Amino acid sequence: MFFFVVLIQFQSLKNKNMFNVLSEISWLSVLLAFVPYFLLGALWFTLLFPKSYKISLGRENDTPQKPAPIFIIGPAICCFVITVATAILMYALKIDSYENAVIFAVIVGFGYLAANTVNIAINPNIPKPLLYGLISGAYHMAGILIVSLILTAMK
Repeated sequence: MFFFVVLIQFQSLKNKNMFNVLSEISWLSVLLAFVPYFLLGALWFTLLFPKSYKISLGRENDTPQKPAPIFIIGPAICCFVITVATAILMYALKIDSYENAVIFAVIVGFGYLAANTVNIAINPNIPKPLLYGLISGAYHMAGILIVSLILTAMK
């Protein structure tokens, strides 16, 4: 909710600034970029790297259980927020080429998403934080690249 209040405040600013881009954003592109980012997570953690992910969490011997709704809804909301923030930045920075979209994705992917993932993982509750950071950080790197390319393609 806080995120949307901030978005409304940006839009309501009287003076024109570089972040007053909400009316320019193709919201269909945001939705179309969000979907593969979110679905990539489902594939990444359940089909591509489930064993490594469980090992990183110290749960390699746990019996599989049906995930609680928060483990599906939470990541969906987070991916959507990341996609909206990415669109705002890309429009504000006037990123309109695939080359610049890739550069942007690398900066954001490594500089914010992967670095923050590793930082969060470095705590006593995650037994293999670097493995966790590698798996989850690589997912976010791939996801933000997909998002950036779709947003650029649909500008």
